[in-house]
Amino acid sequence: MEFIVEKIGMSRTVQVPSVPVTLLKVVDAKVCEVREDGKALVAYHSSKKINKSIEGQQAKYGISKDFNKFMTITVAEGVEKGDLDLAPLSEAKSIKTSLNTKGRGFQGVIKRHGFSGGPGAHGSRFHRAPGSIGNCEWPGRVMRGKKMPGQHGNTKVTVKNDVLSFDAQNGILVVKGSIPGHNGARGLVRIVK
Repeated sequence: MEFIVEKIGMSRTVQVPSVPVTLLKVVDAKVCEVREDGKALVAYHSSKKINKSIEGQQAKYGISKDFNKFMTITVAEGVEKGDLDLAPLSEAKSIKTSLNTKGRGFQGVIKRHGFSGGPGAHGSRFHRAPGSIGNCEWPGRVMRGKKMPGQHGNTKVTVKNDVLSFDAQNGILVVKGSIPGHNGARGLVRIVK
């Protein structure tokens, strides 16, 4: 079973030894349609502007204007239209969280791949450059997968964490360890059996 969450930030427990934790807020979602393959279309609040197609979906499923973004998630058997039940989270022992990592933009090989670079002085003319990238005559091209400068970060990453507690009243999930993404990033949480 999956839930939509928003990363609040990191903290730590007040005990000896202290444990680093990540706080996740479970986003309010309404089940609009349950499909036969164990998936459901859910609606939740987003800062996205409402257009005619979103208004049509809201009218079709009879939901308020606050729920303006739709997503398909996996749900448990017996789930019906209406509010998404958060009871399984209170019994969960471990979860898998999928979020996008922080985007770093276009980066060179030193920051992106950890290359060491060359001498910084004495006229070496080889400071932060990647160095040689290809072959002379055969195969006469740059091989696929070569570590080169490019987009760094902003990739989907899934991590497994233990659940320490769940505050059902406020919808706050406390998990052990870190989770990728910036504060305010949204992603999916899946309960691991």
